[in-house]
Amino acid sequence: MRTTYDNFDKIKYLLALFAVAIVTLSVYYSSRLADDMSKEEHKRIKLWAEATQQIVNEDNSSLEFTLKVIEDNTTIPAIIADADGNIFNYRNLTPPADNPDNYLKKEIEKLKEKHEPILIKLDEETIQYLYYDDSTLLKRLAYFPYVQWLIIMTFCIVLFFVFTSAKKAEQDRVWVGLSKETAHQLGTPISSLLAWVEILKCNDVEPELMPEIEKDVNRLKTIAERFSKIGSIPEKEEVDLHSILDSTVNYMQKRASSKIIIRCIYDENTPTKMLLSKPLFEWVIENLCKNAIDAMDGEGRIDIHAFKKEENICIDVEDTGKGIAKSKFKTVFKPGYTTKKRGWGLGLSLVKRIIEEYHEGKIFVKKSEINKGTTFRILLKDNATT
Repeated sequence: MRTTYDNFDKIKYLLALFAVAIVTLSVYYSSRLADDMSKEEHKRIKLWAEATQQIVNEDNSSLEFTLKVIEDNTTIPAIIADADGNIFNYRNLTPPADNPDNYLKKEIEKLKEKHEPILIKLDEETIQYLYYDDSTLLKRLAYFPYVQWLIIMTFCIVLFFVFTSAKKAEQDRVWVGLSKETAHQLGTPISSLLAWVEILKCNDVEPELMPEIEKDVNRLKTIAERFSKIGSIPEKEEVDLHSILDSTVNYMQKRASSKIIIRCIYDENTPTKMLLSKPLFEWVIENLCKNAIDAMDGEGRIDIHAFKKEENICIDVEDTGKGIAKSKFKTVFKPGYTTKKRGWGLGLSLVKRIIEEYHEGKIFVKKSEINKGTTFRILLKDNATT
């Protein structure tokens, strides 16, 4: 059954298109509105200029109306000056107490760049100029599309993370359910196989065959146990790190090509006792070894080097395989990533989860060169109780 999260990629693109459309329309509408307001402000400034001219040229009968027009300009910065820069009037500017003329002359130079000054012809010989800027409201309007863009982008980012978290939670539930069901389904045939092993022991089957058959059946039992622990908080116990690594290497060596050498290297300062979930940690080492074997085409070397560095226990798994491109160092841990024709690409994803979520450690690609090999590094806290 398909869910909302199956269409997550489509939803992401729709959200992006929605945001772009809203921002585009907002910018267009705001620009049009700003242009209209700018034209209206120009008319008001021109009316002010005409009112100033009327004060000089007309009788006092219209003086009260003219002064009202001038006083009504409470938002548009403006300066009236002559061609020589002598200032006669200004509005909506706050010059400093000391040397205000110098401040206003500098403002005139700035206003010249904003708008063409309006000519005020008082008489045949007296000409003044009105310099003006956009009003505070118009300037705020210019920032409105960007504020709206920021709000929409924030909304989309929050929504993106909500969907991402929900999708991851649903995927986790699917994998946990699948793991536990796999463990449950394996339980019955494994129990049957264990019974058959005991029967074969009683029927004079070649003695040298039985230990290996028993090992493989017990390995199936261990695998089922691992799957059953996925999604649960694993029980950690104090175990011998060297013993886990040695037994895992011994198991993998017998199932690898004779031209592949797997060995463990321990520094003298490496603690042997650690708190680990033995079944899950063995799974980690097996997966790393199996990936390394697959990358070497039947011939090469795998070194598992354990040592202590500061407060961490480091385990490097180094192979001489095909290597990984630097751009894929993080991608290899994502579910679904695989270079093989078969498989779901879950091995390294599970490895990362076991180390980071269940053992509070870290795993990463320390180094890799194409056709030379790869080194994975595991970092674990030195958490032994003794």
